[in-house]
Amino acid sequence: MNADSLRRSPLLVSFSGIDGAGKSTQIANLCAFLGNSSLRVRLVTFWDDVATLKPIREGAGHTIFKGDIGVGSPEAPIERRDKNVRSPLMTMVRLGLYMLDAMSLRRAVRRALRSGADVVIFDRYIYDELANLNLDNPVMRFYLRSLLKLVPQPDICFVLDANPEQARARKPEYPLDFLHINRNAYLRLSRFVDGITVIPPLPISQAKTAVVRQVLCRLPARESVTSMVPVTVETLAAPQNEMDGQEARPIAS
Repeated sequence: MNADSLRRSPLLVSFSGIDGAGKSTQIANLCAFLGNSSLRVRLVTFWDDVATLKPIREGAGHTIFKGDIGVGSPEAPIERRDKNVRSPLMTMVRLGLYMLDAMSLRRAVRRALRSGADVVIFDRYIYDELANLNLDNPVMRFYLRSLLKLVPQPDICFVLDANPEQARARKPEYPLDFLHINRNAYLRLSRFVDGITVIPPLPISQAKTAVVRQVLCRLPARESVTSMVPVTVETLAAPQNEMDGQEARPIAS
């Protein structure tokens, strides 16, 4: 592959994190910024564009486990029962589903690379499924490594960290104890997978700046764009005191 074709390859960016962490807010801000900078952006939503057997998965959470369907909000909280259901049988089901999703994701990445976009953004990635597994188990860690060999790694993999209490206040769908477990799983996953960038629980404006700066640093030299994003060291060390809005629909298993 020659240098010109390499420069035309889109930058692949993924966003992961617990429900309510602010993924949709950060994705919308990044899409708007890049679009305003005359960059072509393609958005791939994991549940809509990648996940396999969606009707069965969504129906199981409602019919078998008696969970609610839809997206929760502070005004209309719901109780989902899907990825928070833990049992040996469900673990085996997940291993099969995640393998199918990995193959589907591999195809989705190939399509994205041919899309002509400058930046392709994935709203969730295979990491959001791997965070549902017990990574203390060596068998699960072997499975994780096997799946990661099958799925291309994005150029930038964001995990948005968040306080579980505040995340649940924004998006009340799962029990608080599960969100704590899930958050720890994401942080542990970031230690298993090289290249994951964890964005700490920052104020929303500072988190936006940190995300945009990371992306611009990986794009081909565009001095007029990069100069629009001043970031200081203090940006990455600030405490969280601002909250953001709703997130996209979660992966259902």
